[in-house]
Amino acid sequence: MTTSDSTPVAAVLVAIDIAKVRNEVLIEASGHKRRRRLLVLNTRADHDRLIEVLQAYGRPVVCAFEATGNYHRPIAWRLAEAGFEVRLVSSLALARTREALHNSWDKNDPKLAQVILHMLRI
Repeated sequence: MTTSDSTPVAAVLVAIDIAKVRNEVLIEASGHKRRRRLLVLNTRADHDRLIEVLQAYGRPVVCAFEATGNYHRPIAWRLAEAGFEVRLVSSLALARTREALHNSWDKNDPKLAQVILHMLRI
């Protein structure tokens, strides 16, 4: 059975679109008007850079992503090791949410990281 784990109110929300070579990261922090976008290569140096950026917020961090092959494993391990909360998003739930958002938003099809961030918020 799954457990319901609510997201802390002051948490920094991080949505990651995992890919083979590079990951698209979308960061949303309460109190900031704009989201921050980063491209993070699948290298230790870029993972370290992402961890430094997230630690600079000085607040709890919740990271979410869809499991993609085995490409998510190194970054998930590094984020969990750094003390951040790491959540896997169901592929089916992600696809259904993306479809629902596409029908309700007037924009083009939303990017995967935007959908993951939306799912973290709700």
